[in-house]
Amino acid sequence: MKTTGIAGAERISRQTTFDCGGVARRGLAQGWLRSAVVTQTVDVGFAWCPRPVPAGMPVVQVYGWLLDKAGRVLVQDTGDGFNLPGGSPEPVDVDMAATVVREAMEESQVTVVDVVYLGYEQVERAGVPQALVRTVGRIGEFRPRHPDPDGGRLLRRLLTSLQESPDLLGWGRSGLAQARAAARIARTWRGLPTDSPVLARSYVD
Repeated sequence: MKTTGIAGAERISRQTTFDCGGVARRGLAQGWLRSAVVTQTVDVGFAWCPRPVPAGMPVVQVYGWLLDKAGRVLVQDTGDGFNLPGGSPEPVDVDMAATVVREAMEESQVTVVDVVYLGYEQVERAGVPQALVRTVGRIGEFRPRHPDPDGGRLLRRLLTSLQESPDLLGWGRSGLAQARAAARIARTWRGLPTDSPVLARSYVD
């Protein structure tokens, strides 16, 4: 199931981000403009934190950078934008990897193996910090597409390079840092050519 509100915050044009250390920056979704100290009250802020989620901070979202055998990442084409597979943890999920595996099958009909934790985006809503977790994993199998049981959407499956995906997603510096972290893990997976995918960008429908 997709989270509401939080995920949408990643697509608004005006954003305020909070580094793990508390420094704030303001910019646009497609690229950061300048550093600034935030002096006004904001509803949403987020920042990439490449470390474990602090004890007591709720995890409200788990997404996956999921790679095929050619070294390309799966990006969902929603019809009005792009996203990664993932969503909210459910009681049936034994851990964060289970959330990614379940959501990837529900939304994009792919099996996922070797899920590795990368870090989290820290989001503050009404002054309460929450974690949007990011992982990397390998796609085992593409199965026939069918509508997502949560909402009935039929999402297209776009495979592209890790270098190109942050711009597609519109996640700015945070997305670039996540993609680089995913690439570092993927390099430890023998034979996965993430730096130069052996196949061009294409849809698997």
